[in-house]
Amino acid sequence: MLHSPDPARPFQVANTHSWVVSENSDKAIEDVTPLNRDRVILQTIFQKSLTALPVVTCQAGETVIAEGSRTGRLLILAKGIVAIVKEDTEIAQVAEPGAVFGELSVLLDKPHTAEVRALETSQFHVANAATLFAQDPIAVLYVATALAHRLDAANHALIQLKSQLKAGQPNSVVAKTVSKIEGLLAVSGASLVYAGYPFDPFA
Repeated sequence: MLHSPDPARPFQVANTHSWVVSENSDKAIEDVTPLNRDRVILQTIFQKSLTALPVVTCQAGETVIAEGSRTGRLLILAKGIVAIVKEDTEIAQVAEPGAVFGELSVLLDKPHTAEVRALETSQFHVANAATLFAQDPIAVLYVATALAHRLDAANHALIQLKSQLKAGQPNSVVAKTVSKIEGLLAVSGASLVYAGYPFDPFA
């Protein structure tokens, strides 16, 4: 299981009231299309704010979040690879730094709906969700933006699913689209690699 500092322990959050990014960050995003520029800036600022949070390390095979549990914490992937497992079925793998785990449980006040399991030694920034959301408006905006992208992508996948059912596509094709939707709903702020679906749904 995940061993972490007391989630209720106070911590300092980096100043998030300024939208100024460094010269290096500006160079990194200078070629980004206008529609994605704000999202890239938001990701950059959010990543910088994470340096104030405690970091925990999980070993390969270790359960990071148990399905059905309640932790009250957000975990943000710093490095490593994790699997999202629902009812003993792997529905996605995530390796993108900045991926957020646990936000739906916190926002909906419900148990975690999937297990997060480390596939290799992985590190996570850990935050008490209520404290982070109260102190850091950038964190709130980051999670809200990620949730909006997931909802949009899931809506497109749902339309695809309806078309497949209407056309009488084979069960195997329909099952892959269902898995795609499950993966989209599993994690915020990440590009996913689905079991059986090795592509980015946001592309």
